[in-house]
Amino acid sequence: MPNLFAMSFEGEIAPAFDLRCLHEGHRPPDGWGLGYYPGDEPSASLLKEGASQLVGRRVESLRAWEHLPSSLFLLHLRTATWGGPTPANTQPFCRTWGGRDWLFAHAGSLHHRLSSQGLFEPVGATDTEMIFCELLNRISARGWKNLGDVDLVVLHNELRELNTHGTLSVVLTDGRDLVAYADQRDEVKLYTWSLVPPYGALAFADDDVEVNLASRQVSLRKGMMVSSAMLQPTDGQAADWKTLAPGELIVLRQGVVRARVGGDSLAVAVVPLQGGRSLPPRPAQAFVRRLQVTHRTIYRYQTPVQRSIHFLRLMPIHDRLQTLLHYNLQVSVDANVIEYDDVFGNRVRKLRVDTPFTELRIEAHSQVELLDTDPLSYRPPHARSSIPLVWMPWQRRMLEPYLLPPELPESELEELAKYAMSFVERNDYDLLDTLLDMNATIYREYAYRPATTNLQTTAFDVYIHRRGVCQDFANLFICLARLLGVPARYMCGYIYTGPKHENYLQSEASHAWVQMYLPEVGWKGFDPTNGIITQTDHIRLAMGRMFVDATPTAGTIYLGGQGESLEVDVVVMPLALRGGPAAIKCRVEQLRFARIAKGSGIR
Repeated sequence: MPNLFAMSFEGEIAPAFDLRCLHEGHRPPDGWGLGYYPGDEPSASLLKEGASQLVGRRVESLRAWEHLPSSLFLLHLRTATWGGPTPANTQPFCRTWGGRDWLFAHAGSLHHRLSSQGLFEPVGATDTEMIFCELLNRISARGWKNLGDVDLVVLHNELRELNTHGTLSVVLTDGRDLVAYADQRDEVKLYTWSLVPPYGALAFADDDVEVNLASRQVSLRKGMMVSSAMLQPTDGQAADWKTLAPGELIVLRQGVVRARVGGDSLAVAVVPLQGGRSLPPRPAQAFVRRLQVTHRTIYRYQTPVQRSIHFLRLMPIHDRLQTLLHYNLQVSVDANVIEYDDVFGNRVRKLRVDTPFTELRIEAHSQVELLDTDPLSYRPPHARSSIPLVWMPWQRRMLEPYLLPPELPESELEELAKYAMSFVERNDYDLLDTLLDMNATIYREYAYRPATTNLQTTAFDVYIHRRGVCQDFANLFICLARLLGVPARYMCGYIYTGPKHENYLQSEASHAWVQMYLPEVGWKGFDPTNGIITQTDHIRLAMGRMFVDATPTAGTIYLGGQGESLEVDVVVMPLALRGGPAAIKCRVEQLRFARIAKGSGIR
């Protein structure tokens, strides 16, 4: 029996709860209670009954999921503790502080009564309510209005002190964050299970309770469950429960572990929200990297192409952070050539071919020098920009091409907008933290799967299936950012992944990432495929609103050209390695970026 069960989800869900312990032939608990926050408002709702009222309308309402939309739920099936089996002694308990309702539930029992003085006093006779009131008294005495204000190390110490009075595995929530603390004696264990979509297990249960998540669109929501019992999926799949260490405290927000305080008193540490790959170290002085690139594209046809036009964007960008040292382009067929800068500033070579051919070989050689000391150097300590961003009318006019999300059905854009807002809410509306969280989340939770998507794959398709290639992850990131009013543009180029040995080369295919326009900063690069901010490993080739504006090679065949096949090969290496044994092209394991592979999705 799960004395304690809580859920935190990324956006609202509406689960159904079936209390099997109340069915005929089962041993009923002394009481039960469910707390949640309808519409994610700061006001909580409680459904609970003592032993004298085990069967009633409240039980039926638990099965009607449409009555319970929330992103936070706290369920308790009560066994005997202090006091009689009445609703006043039934968990969870609710108190109002700091303009919001707080919910609290406790699995365990104290050895003696506590004496508490302050703003909060218990109404019933349970030790749980006394712990709750004592904890809120200590929180209010420090002026903390919500869990976001709380010093987690101090809170952890307070819980450890209360834990000396008896068994203490608890869950505390203010409707936004959810804190779970595991008893340091390990007498009552707490388990966690992270649900990352898409997933099949939508219902899980034991002999006493079943929780069914099979409501509208729930499969798109990320969430985490905390329980004193390991409920099992009803479809027979394996559950991935993790045990909290004795004395460990975690904080959840929008289905994500926001912070963690270790159970070892000798090594208490708070883990920040942003997971994924850490940012590169900040060098003491400017770091310069010189790279050379060979990009070879070969088109072959079973029947000759009689007439065609091709657009090539293969010249790297030249600006203050990327210097073009050398560029040479070779094309195997004769053509009329026009060169110009497109509206995005990309150098374009337009080829008009009237000579029949069965093979078109395009080979570009480039040498660049990259300079980018610290991708976050523009942000002084404690400085922040908040969402929503406010643009001057002329700024919005200039940025308009990068603010318009892709044309998708309104229902899909609404779902993506809710998804984007979940990042905003769990990062306190901070712009940079939100973008870093998105970047890291796509890296961690979306599988790199070549050949599973195509040029018609939309951002919503990627969101549903949680898979794709770098182009797909960039498109999704761009869509989410624009729905939040953050200008975003598509970047195409190359990435250097580092050699296994100084005499080896790293061969890669073209790569895609995103640049965001930050107020009073400018364009900054984010690579969701690798969960990093761009620095001196990314060579910028072309940019635009979406892929179609920045594709390295594109064209139209007007006559002939049946049975096309395409071969693309890219080699990126340090300029100093030119010549010598390194001239033998080697495929080596990727050391820094696990998800980049030949054929990384730039089609």
